[in-house]
Amino acid sequence: MDRSKVLVVDDEINILKVIELSLSSQNFLPEIFSSPVEALKRAQEIYFDIAFVDLKMEPIDGLQVLSQLKNISPDTTVVLMTAHGSIETAVEAIKGGAYDYITKPFTHKEFIHLAEKVFEHHTLLKEIKGLRAQIEESFDSGEIISNNFQMREILKLSKDIADSDISVLIEGESGTGKEILARFIHQNSKRNSNAFITVNCAAIPESLFESEVFGHIKGSYTGATKDRIGRFEMADQGSVFLDEVGEVSKPMQVKLLRFLQSMEFERVGESITRKVNVRIIAATNRNIDEDIKNGDFREDFYYRLSGIRIKLPPLRERKEDIPLLVEYFIKKYSSETEIIVPAEVIKILSEYSWPGNIRELENVINRAIVLAKDRLIKPEYLPAEIYRGNNIELSSAPPSLNEIEKNYIIEILKKYDNPKDAARILGISLTTLWRKRKEYKI
Repeated sequence: MDRSKVLVVDDEINILKVIELSLSSQNFLPEIFSSPVEALKRAQEIYFDIAFVDLKMEPIDGLQVLSQLKNISPDTTVVLMTAHGSIETAVEAIKGGAYDYITKPFTHKEFIHLAEKVFEHHTLLKEIKGLRAQIEESFDSGEIISNNFQMREILKLSKDIADSDISVLIEGESGTGKEILARFIHQNSKRNSNAFITVNCAAIPESLFESEVFGHIKGSYTGATKDRIGRFEMADQGSVFLDEVGEVSKPMQVKLLRFLQSMEFERVGESITRKVNVRIIAATNRNIDEDIKNGDFREDFYYRLSGIRIKLPPLRERKEDIPLLVEYFIKKYSSETEIIVPAEVIKILSEYSWPGNIRELENVINRAIVLAKDRLIKPEYLPAEIYRGNNIELSSAPPSLNEIEKNYIIEILKKYDNPKDAARILGISLTTLWRKRKEYKI
């Protein structure tokens, strides 16, 4: 853990000393103040990651310290300490920008558990803020950003080969961003002022494939009512992206191979040979090595496609990119509205296996934004397969996520009279438990 600077403000010297020892034992760097005025002066001199502030103090109380501290250092994560204030006062503090509160007296174990949770939350917010700057810079520039080492190596390779005409084969599971990488290569090449044409090989019927890519002349087959140029002609001097190239039939593989060897072709129904200059980027989610072995994919066609072979990792192998991607999709779908994503939501997203990869994450975030009327993405806004906040078996007529959550909280509260114990079992803070109880009228 990095040595995080912690400001502690309390007018009881004994409590200050105990907190100082507790924080120092866990590698934090605490600075203690019995005077809130002096504490605020110090906050103007150096940056504190976290602040623990007592609620009842003189000449200014904890709420006033919170307000002034947020003006001095908006990124400092503040926790209120109280032995006097009611739950309503603590909630008022949270509305004023505090992250959480802790009730005195507390044990060393309770305090350190909270301090570590606050540090985790603070670190995540700081990371996301840094990522936002990268996203702002890259959003409209066609750049791809990643914190994953393997992805960074792939992006470096992609830039290195972008200006050449060598063919590229991108492999990866569905939803890993193969087309995005293909566009990235095109945009970083000398062809970027010309067309980038996509051919979805899986979506075109075999009977129409040749006409689609090479074009046809009027009357060449039933329904050909006028001349039509194909995708390769549209992309002349640009790039062609053959998406899901593993789905191309073997007869068409032969025709595409001949085209790749010479860049020459004839429109369907025409004997005139035409020539174009295009860069080929192909992609597949299939195991091409197995397809070649089984005879489903021509080896010579494969060698023409795979001048450079790039394998994209699935999202479950690059989870450090999830906070970054969440921010990216929030900007994409809510550019005019600030959406807040709590640390607990990022944690839930990071623990999911993402079989649909980045495309699935994009859909989940888009859905959550639609549901977030209060600009806050809550765990219950996530699909059931991602957010499992309960062990209640679903009936044949499944209840809503809110009903499941409410029932689960009620069951836990029946078993645990102490709200602290209930919150611990639920895996949430006392503040969140209070909010849930108020929301569900428990």
